[in-house]
Amino acid sequence: MPTISFNAPKMTREQKAEIVAEFTKTASRVTNIPEVAFVVYIHEIGPENVGVGGELLLEKKKREGTL
Repeated sequence: MPTISFNAPKMTREQKAEIVAEFTKTASRVTNIPEVAFVVYIHEIGPENVGVGGELLLEKKKREGTL
């Protein structure tokens, strides 16, 4: 059973459904494995759990005013 793992920021239910459908469709097309065989895991990761350039992404976004 092929598995797709996607690390992502928080997403809406609609976004998750779309990404699962699109990843599955594309992977099936490329590999010639039926779509029903694929499992997609979405790992939502908040900015407090990501480090970029030696600092938490949360702090970087706060500093830049993008949070």
